[in-house]
Order: sequence, then C-alpha cells, then structure tokens
Amino acid sequence: MIELDGSTGEGGGQILRTSLALSMCTGQPFTIERIRAKRTKPGLMRQHLTCVQAAVEVCGARVQGAELSSQTLVFEPGPVRAGDYSFNVGTAGSCTLVLQTVLPALMLADSSSRVALAGGTHNPMAPPFHFLDRSFAPLLRRLGVGIELELRRHGFYPAGGGEMSALIHPSGRLVAFDVMERGATREAYAECLAAALPRAVGQRELEALGRELGWSGDQLRTPALRQNEGPGNVLMATLACEQVSEVITVFGERGVSAERVADDLAREVRAFESGAGALGPHLADQWMLPLALALWQSGGMARFTCDELTDHSTTNMGVVERFLPVKFDAQRTGTVWKVTVAAPQAWS
Repeated sequence: MIELDGSTGEGGGQILRTSLALSMCTGQPFTIERIRAKRTKPGLMRQHLTCVQAAVEVCGARVQGAELSSQTLVFEPGPVRAGDYSFNVGTAGSCTLVLQTVLPALMLADSSSRVALAGGTHNPMAPPFHFLDRSFAPLLRRLGVGIELELRRHGFYPAGGGEMSALIHPSGRLVAFDVMERGATREAYAECLAAALPRAVGQRELEALGRELGWSGDQLRTPALRQNEGPGNVLMATLACEQVSEVITVFGERGVSAERVADDLAREVRAFESGAGALGPHLADQWMLPLALALWQSGGMARFTCDELTDHSTTNMGVVERFLPVKFDAQRTGTVWKVTVAAPQAWS
C-alpha cells in the first residue's frame, strides 16, 4: 500500500488525480491523507469526487472515504476495463480533469473506449478543452495513442453545463520521444468566446489584442456559440509551432475591462514567444505522466525543455516516482529547464 500525504508540494487535487491514474495503470493500491490540505476548502469537492467515482467505474476499485469533504481516501484498484463511460461532474467543476484521471488507464487498456463528460469545459483552474485538443492530444498521438476529442457544448464557470467526449484507441506499446525545441511558429491566432454577453465585449477584446500583438484579419476569430450557452468569456491564443502547439487562455471576469483581458493575454503570449523551452508550464506539467508511462513500458530515457517548472510539476514528479520505477532530473540552464525522465536501466 503506497501512503501519500496530500499536503506535500502544491497540496492540491493533482496529487489525488495522478495517484488515481497510476494506481489504475499499475494495480498498486494507495492511501492518501490530508487531501487538498493547502486549499481554502480542503478535502474532496464535487469534481474530485467525480474523479474518484470515475476511477472506480473504470477499474472496479474498492474505496474508503469517497464522499464530499473527505480528507482521507483508500483506493484498491481492480483490472482496467475498456468500454463506454459517462461521467457528470454536476457543477462547473472541470470535466477535462476527470478525463485526464481515467485517460492513462484507458490508453493502456486492451481495446477502445468512449468517454462522455459533462461539467465545466472552460474553467480558470483547469485545462480548457481547446488546450487538451490542440496541445496535449497531439503529443499523446506521437506516443502511439489514438485519441479523438469532441466539444459538444461549452461549459463556463460558474454555470457549467458543458459536454465533451473522447474516443481512445490504445496502442500496443507507447514509445517515448524527446521534445527539446518547439520549432518555428507556423500559425498564430486568437479566439474570443463571449457567451450570453454583449457582442461588443468580444469585439473590444480582439481589437485590443490585435493592437498589442500586431495581429489582424483571420488571426482574430469569433467562433459560433449556442444561444443557450454561458454566460462566459474566454480569450484564447493558439501558437502552432513545428513540434508543439501552445494554447494560452485568459478568462474575463465581472468588473475587468475587455482591454485588461487582452493585455493579460498579450503579456503571456509575448512571454511564451520570447522563451526557448519547447513546452509551456501547463503542458510540461501534464506531459510528465504519459511520458513516464511510455518509459515504464519501453525503457530508456526521454527529455523535454520548458521555460518554467511550476510547483504542480515538481509535485507531480514526486508522485509519479512513488508509483513507477522512473526518475526525474531537472536542470536549469539560463532561463530554460531541461527535464530528463529515465527508466531503471538508463539510470546510470
């Protein structure tokens, strides 16, 4: 039984999600105490409980402590079962995080699976759907995983109500690879999602962003939304490079001007463009687990670079090392971090 302290490192929900994912993949049971101890409301909230329930359904696990506000959980996994699944967070809590909890196990299963999810698709505290679709999923495909994502309905905080699905085709064996450079930028564009808000809000955000970055024409887009979606406001920039794509998102809030939203996004875009690391901070964080699984299967080592190593990332490294026989090494040269992940035979 692996024993984990949920208050270590960044002390949030990622310790739980990574543990659930790797417990399903490896068959190792775990117990975790002080879940989300560093959050304002510690313990399991609705989206975290949905992650636990989803994991139970996928592998038939036995659990103790799976209830709202619980700060202790015992999870004993059974065999992973491919199939058709449907999970509903029931709030604006992130359904993308629920998907990322069960995805590693299903991409190692013996046949294809379909997962339907309902809840928040665009949440300030979680990867938006477009990030998974454009940044994360392409890297998984290079590992050998077949994955198709579909956004059926946007779900914004605080109303939620979003719908998305994932079709997952496992590969026989994952193959790790290096991501050391992002390559030249092939396309850069912005999109404004302004649901159930005055049309002028989105127009002002895009116009201000265009002035800041020198973007115009087809680089400034307003996707069609359903009439009954929202309210919600998301300004996104996509930078499609030769090796990776980065999706940067800023959320509009009541009392925050359109120009301020655009200025915040422009600042993050310029920071990414001026960096030399291949992966943005969020993609670097989320890439660690599937990369480690590939090395667990196939051996060897793999590397990637990033401009920032967050608390989420360093915490994730520690949890992955508890479940898998891999080691992480992170070295900083100037402004760039080089992260190496190695299986046992490559440690020397």
